[in-house]
Amino acid sequence: MKILLYLMILILFIMMALIIILNLTSKKSFYDREKSSPFECGFDPKTSARLPFSLHFFLIAIIFLIFDVEISLLLPLIMILKFSNIFNYSFIMIFFILILLIGLYHEWNQGALNWTN
Repeated sequence: MKILLYLMILILFIMMALIIILNLTSKKSFYDREKSSPFECGFDPKTSARLPFSLHFFLIAIIFLIFDVEISLLLPLIMILKFSNIFNYSFIMIFFILILLIGLYHEWNQGALNWTN
């Protein structure tokens, strides 16, 4: 069993070394203005393709992503109920939800959730 573990670690290090070597020796691409410009059926675009958007929208998206990942971490806690007593399960759930609520309160207090600024 140890041999299999050592073999897997050896293969992992070989693959990492191979990727690093290939990355260092591969052809470097240069910045090409034509490739980075928007293409609109062969014509010059009417407007800029890189429109600025609200930073507040970006912050709301990041907050949503963080809380969404935390909720997905909450789902496996349902399986813990089978393997632990109800007191431990309740303590873990209350602690986890308390952390979520403290994070939500902090974001609300900082004004990150106010859309009308």
